Amino acid sequence: MRGLRLNPEQRDAVEHGEGPLLVLAGAGSGKTRVLTARAARLIEEGLEPTRLLAVTFTNKAAGEMRERIEGLIGRSTRGLWIGTFHSVAARILRIEAPHTSRTRAFTIYDEDDSTRTLKDVMESVGYDPRRWAPRALRGRISSAKNALMGPAEYESEAFDLLSEVVTKVYPAYQRELARRNAYDFDDLLFETVRLLETVDSVRDRYAARFAYVLVDEYQDTNHAQYRMVKALASKHGNLCVVGDDDQAVYGWRGADIRNILDFEADFHGAHVVRLERNYRSTASILEVANSVISRNLARKPKRLHTEREAGDPIEVVRCDDERAEAAWVSSQIEAGRGTRGLNEFAVLYRTNAQSRAFEEAFRRSGIPYRIVGGVPFYERREVKDVIAYLRLLVNPADDVAFLRAVGWPRRGVGAKSLERLEDLARGGGDADETVEPLALVAARARHEDGIPKMAARGLRRFADGLADVRASLPACGAREALEACVATFGLATALAEEEDGADRLENVSELFAAAEAFERDDVEDPDDEATDLELFLQSVSLRSDLDEADFDGEAVTMITLHNAKGLEFPVVFLGGLEEGLFPLSRAMEAPGGLEEERRLFYVGVTRAMDRLSLTYADHRWRAGMASRSAPSSFIDELPEEHVLPRLAAPHWRRRHTRRAGAVEPDRTFAWQRRVERGSGRVGGPGSRAGGGRSAPPGELEYDYDDSQVPLALTPGVRVIHPRFGAGEVLQVYGFGREAKADIAFEEVGRKKVVVAYAGLRPA
Repeated sequence: MRGLRLNPEQRDAVEHGEGPLLVLAGAGSGKTRVLTARAARLIEEGLEPTRLLAVTFTNKAAGEMRERIEGLIGRSTRGLWIGTFHSVAARILRIEAPHTSRTRAFTIYDEDDSTRTLKDVMESVGYDPRRWAPRALRGRISSAKNALMGPAEYESEAFDLLSEVVTKVYPAYQRELARRNAYDFDDLLFETVRLLETVDSVRDRYAARFAYVLVDEYQDTNHAQYRMVKALASKHGNLCVVGDDDQAVYGWRGADIRNILDFEADFHGAHVVRLERNYRSTASILEVANSVISRNLARKPKRLHTEREAGDPIEVVRCDDERAEAAWVSSQIEAGRGTRGLNEFAVLYRTNAQSRAFEEAFRRSGIPYRIVGGVPFYERREVKDVIAYLRLLVNPADDVAFLRAVGWPRRGVGAKSLERLEDLARGGGDADETVEPLALVAARARHEDGIPKMAARGLRRFADGLADVRASLPACGAREALEACVATFGLATALAEEEDGADRLENVSELFAAAEAFERDDVEDPDDEATDLELFLQSVSLRSDLDEADFDGEAVTMITLHNAKGLEFPVVFLGGLEEGLFPLSRAMEAPGGLEEERRLFYVGVTRAMDRLSLTYADHRWRAGMASRSAPSSFIDELPEEHVLPRLAAPHWRRRHTRRAGAVEPDRTFAWQRRVERGSGRVGGPGSRAGGGRSAPPGELEYDYDDSQVPLALTPGVRVIHPRFGAGEVLQVYGFGREAKADIAFEEVGRKKVVVAYAGLRPA
């Protein structure tokens, strides 16, 4: 610890004594070093590791933090609680299971599991999943749980047609989760906060235990996480949070920037430390970042600075279309391969769909690449199928796992047989009556109960196989349980018979490797009563995409801006700087949306260490249509002295201009600011109604009526039609200019409209 190099601000945070502490850590300012050094100092000065809690947002970050702390103090930190919010919550719920409606062996449902459960519940209470999209309902329920609103509280806040459906489905969904001995992801926080705030003995025990609480990425916390942290730190008041309000980019999924902005009001007497010295980027990159983010109003004042030289100016590159954009980026990487490794290059983009053009260009050029945020390993079909067997061994009440496992490999059990099995589970009664787990009913399936002979035999054999493997669990590790399942149910043979079986078998082999490598110590302070298999399944359930990301090997990284937060690359290409794409149109429909998009731009800029290129296209295919694109308003906000404008290709294309209808080559950069342009959304004296603007000679004319992003239409969205008035979207069909929307209008009832011609706007 004495040899650790810290600047004065970092040392101030590390050596702070008791009381609340807010560390405003700018991008690249060494926040991880501060967190680990503070934890190490507390332990070195006599604090028992069991009395310290550190909370992060990814398992990977938690593991790295533990390794760094142990490296600093030179010994094990066993007993120290380090983990994500959800892993800490799951741990508390297992320990405190007697105070909940679940057993210690509960299952954690992912998004797919919870959506399937919700679909079953909708049908049981009389709502057609084909009319009311289960994922839309799940989104509403997820938002409610993150705001700590149970079914009763939600009902009192219902305000539209979709929320009225949710009020009926939400309580039934919660009952079904309890019956299946399962929590969905949002329940982990929701139920933990309920425990801490309603069971005094539980709150007092944990608040007394944790003398110090450290929270990373505090700007990304939602209301439930805020309340959880507040309860855990309630006795000693030694709460240290580290974050950057300028990197708060998860408002769309419930994160509340007010948690960090209002920290000093919530925790009186808080000491505030600002880390503004950047150790990552050149001075030019930081000047661009500072210039843009300073336009936000909802932020804590800070300005990044560095001892590095100015470096290369930031390139702003104009391209004809997305193919030209990808080709230019590919050519720059080819040119740089002689002096840099491919893993030093990263391509960042606002939406996943933008990756296609870059993938095609890299394949043509033979440039290896990796996409972070594709289909995660544990989301692959064959992996989820095998894990369903393991889940069912641990939790026989998990009907989602039962339905997935019993359907593969085929064993003569069809949809009608399963429907009959579900009837038997209900005992022929109403949905509200007690329902037996399907796995238990399957064990006694008979032809006399109305199930075909082959299906009844298949169900019984399936149940018997589960019972045999379950009997061996106490003496099994995670790998042995997996081997027993694969052998008992012939899973490897079934995969080998599929057309792409070799690839799927390879993924299952990788699952064996993960189970073999798993150790109880991989779970922070594992529950002594839990089996290795239970702990392995918990660790699998709580993994994130970034936990699985592999940045080793020579390949260009392709990644969305949201996933890029926390990473750094020597050379960054940030694509799609076009109005409507970045900033994204639908993001700006929400209050504070433009400021969050600007924060996301700031995140992208500050990933770059040595070189940064911003690209935009004059034309882009989006939503099945070719659209003209206007340069992003963020380009207007760049400091000119640190920017180098470039064309992706030397030739000029002929464009129509407003000079007496003449046709001239376009020799200017349309992004270059003019006083009358303002935000890039409206023009000056030459503006037209509808948002377009006239262009001076030689500059493109952009018509904002030809929106680059169609109105985000999903079930539950409120819209206004120029003729029919206000209404609510029930369903959307088709794609591009063929898309139609089924809308319930308040005055004229239900109508179907063609989206491209309806003139809809957000309500």
